Amino acid sequence: MVATEARAQKVPKPDFKQYKRIHQKALDLIRTGQAETAVKFLAVVEEKLPSDAETQYMLAVAQCTLGQADAAEASAAKALNLGLPVGRVIGGSHNGLDAIRERPLLRRLLRQHGKTPVHGPMLGNLSGTRATVWLRTADAAVVQVEASTVPPAPGGTVSAVVQTQREHDFVAKAVLKNLTPQTKYTYTVTIDGQKNQAPNQQFTTFSKSGQPGKFRLAFGGGAGFVPQHEYVWTSIAATRPDALFQLGDNAYIDNTNVMDMHHYCYYRRQSRPEYRSLVAGLGVFSIWDDHDFGTNDCSGGPAIESPSWKRPVYEIFRDNWANPGYGGGDKQPGIWWDTTINDVHFICIDGRYYRTDPKKTKGELSMLGPAQKRWLLATLKKSRGMFKVLVSPVPWVFKAKGDSKDTWNGFKKERNEIFKFLTENKIKGVVLMSADRHRSDLWKIERPGDYALYEFNSSRLTNQHVHKTMPEAIFSYNAKQSFGTVDFDTTAADPTATYRIHTIDGEQVFKHTVKRSELN
Repeated sequence: MVATEARAQKVPKPDFKQYKRIHQKALDLIRTGQAETAVKFLAVVEEKLPSDAETQYMLAVAQCTLGQADAAEASAAKALNLGLPVGRVIGGSHNGLDAIRERPLLRRLLRQHGKTPVHGPMLGNLSGTRATVWLRTADAAVVQVEASTVPPAPGGTVSAVVQTQREHDFVAKAVLKNLTPQTKYTYTVTIDGQKNQAPNQQFTTFSKSGQPGKFRLAFGGGAGFVPQHEYVWTSIAATRPDALFQLGDNAYIDNTNVMDMHHYCYYRRQSRPEYRSLVAGLGVFSIWDDHDFGTNDCSGGPAIESPSWKRPVYEIFRDNWANPGYGGGDKQPGIWWDTTINDVHFICIDGRYYRTDPKKTKGELSMLGPAQKRWLLATLKKSRGMFKVLVSPVPWVFKAKGDSKDTWNGFKKERNEIFKFLTENKIKGVVLMSADRHRSDLWKIERPGDYALYEFNSSRLTNQHVHKTMPEAIFSYNAKQSFGTVDFDTTAADPTATYRIHTIDGEQVFKHTVKRSELN
């Protein structure tokens, strides 16, 4: 069926200062009945960026929508010749190219690449005894993941088999159980009988949960799709982290009407070779913030099913990550969870799904909602972590964003209630992590009558847009894209958490060590 213009519309001007937005604008036009306008819009883009593969791909999507199969196939071929990864064309049930899937180009690509992962593999939810291998197949397929110790040992092989299905966008989450703590593994992925293995498909398990150990995590947010900055993932890999925490704005989607926009933004990142190389070999953990949940500075509100776009967005996020958990499950959806790496307890919150709007709400405000708050306080109270890391998508400190109500500054009473709970229940060893601000900071939050809380904040992994540095912070950096690493050593007599700030080019610009004895 050929789509027609819903209404005549002036061709919008592309925002060449924000590359990540250009093709999102085109897809929004296509999915709102304005595919012909999208073609004209993309012609303007092509004139400015004649060798841009993404433009040709989106042109193919528009042409498929208009029933122009010959032109769409030619545009897809041109995109591939310009360097578009094959997985972008054959992968994902929402890639917009179904109209040419039975034509010669895609049939040939499916024969050649249809039994290899189109996105991933990505290692998720790594612990001392378990790991989840996430990947996407081109079509419904049987996927087997097999992990073996290095060097090989009797009984050292663990495997899992899953079936990918269209309803979950052909995603496999193969859970490897009964792994041996502090052990190196390599793994293979077999799709419908064809074995796949790359050099980076290896990982090392952590200590048994609750046991001391050493590990490094990398973290950050603010990862809009900027091709010239995608090498940040290679720079992160060079620091040899054991885990990656992506703390929101992991992809700038900013659309609550067109669900295909969410799929598109995930596919775009998941196809990048730099990102794929990184996430295949370390534990990946994630939460979301406004730009990958809804729109800028948005508040989801207290209702589970209202606005109606909240549950679909949650389901798409859940399919695209392999977290330890997802809120209270489908009956109480959300992106909050906790996990223990060695004896460090990470407690990660959802700051958007149930957030009340400070501009519209009369009465008490909440970032968390009652169900998540109960979970958070109960989880804190029973925690036995040497360090307890409270992870938020937005800064805990009130001064991080001026007078804005978008951070915890807009929810002072609730944040102070959490901090008071720490004091009343004598909860020691807490440090804070966060993202959102397009820079990297270290903050120290003084608490009268109790120990100060250090906050590690970083959220300019790839973004072009930058936020000003804050003189109130211990350190604040925005000169280049950046990321943070934290080295935890709980084997020391006085355990330590060492925060470093690194630039996209691999320069270390700051280091600070917090000793466990400071948090008593």
